[in-house]
Amino acid sequence: MSNTHYQLKVRNIVSETDQAIVIEFENPANQPLAYQSGQFLTLLLNIDGEPIRRAYSLCTSPAVDEFPAVTVKRVAGGKASNYLNDHLKKGDTIEVIEAQGMFTTEYDASQKRHRILLGGGSGITPLMSILKSTLQKEPQSIVSLIYANQNNASVIFKKQLEDLQNQYADRLKVVHVLEKTPLLWSKGYKGRLDSKLLKKILQTLPALEPSQTEYYLCGPSGMMQQVETSFQELGLPLESLRKESFGVSPQEAAEKRAAVVEKSKEEGLIAQTYNIKVIYAGEEFVFDVPADQTILETALKQDIDLPFSCQSGMCTACMGRCTSGKVVLDEEDALTPKELEQGYVLTCVGHPMSEGVVIEID
Repeated sequence: MSNTHYQLKVRNIVSETDQAIVIEFENPANQPLAYQSGQFLTLLLNIDGEPIRRAYSLCTSPAVDEFPAVTVKRVAGGKASNYLNDHLKKGDTIEVIEAQGMFTTEYDASQKRHRILLGGGSGITPLMSILKSTLQKEPQSIVSLIYANQNNASVIFKKQLEDLQNQYADRLKVVHVLEKTPLLWSKGYKGRLDSKLLKKILQTLPALEPSQTEYYLCGPSGMMQQVETSFQELGLPLESLRKESFGVSPQEAAEKRAAVVEKSKEEGLIAQTYNIKVIYAGEEFVFDVPADQTILETALKQDIDLPFSCQSGMCTACMGRCTSGKVVLDEEDALTPKELEQGYVLTCVGHPMSEGVVIEID
């Protein structure tokens, strides 16, 4: 079944920093936009005649905020992020695909738990939504946000976080980590979020039983890798760490692709053109996928309308289950170990590595 599309009118645009804006949308005329905290919207843009899709996380909470909103931070050379920051106006209409994403959680007013959120840069966006929903929907739970940035000027939602800390003084703790700090700065820590600093910060947070403690991580890939390494060094449970990635640099993508090819060779897999079958929306699509292209890339070139959003293996909008054959992925971070074990793949970063590949997409 196809994803629902909406024409959403821009209700307001707020400059959070000199590099990031919050785009607030009016709800559709018939009913409020349905979404869960931690999900994203896919914006369908046309920039200089080129159709472009970009996924942006919702920074609002359906339990708190009347209108849905996304945060867009400038990316060097990014067509969509710079266009939206420079040209979008209040009253404009943008076509969006319904909310998607699996970086979500359940809320239960009877539960008492500690949600520790680790964010870097624009990675605060989905964490902000989870933070507000938890404070609103779980009155016994506490939230700690560890938020890393380059400097004080790059902190997104600075005023909102201060207001929330004042409102929920006994249930919310925000810890800032800056690489470059202002003079006489005393509101957090200086440096990078390595294992030594993370351990120091965690020791200052309220302590609940491990079974009552959950961790959520979203930020630049380097910061996320450092946090995962720190978890291993500190003996923290990786299975309790939920992750949401926003993307990798072209250099990182090339390095990961090279590593995948090398690993595939070691396993006796050969990169070549394979004929595959994709089952989606009650139809079967059979086509050849060259070694230097992804499954999604090839399908779109043949006008096969498969679901997708970020096109970088981060959002899971293109997820399907490989029921036959072998598929390797350039990027696996968006899938859990259990999903990988069950055969789930992402077509936007997936390459067939054997004959007889069959992928079923819900």
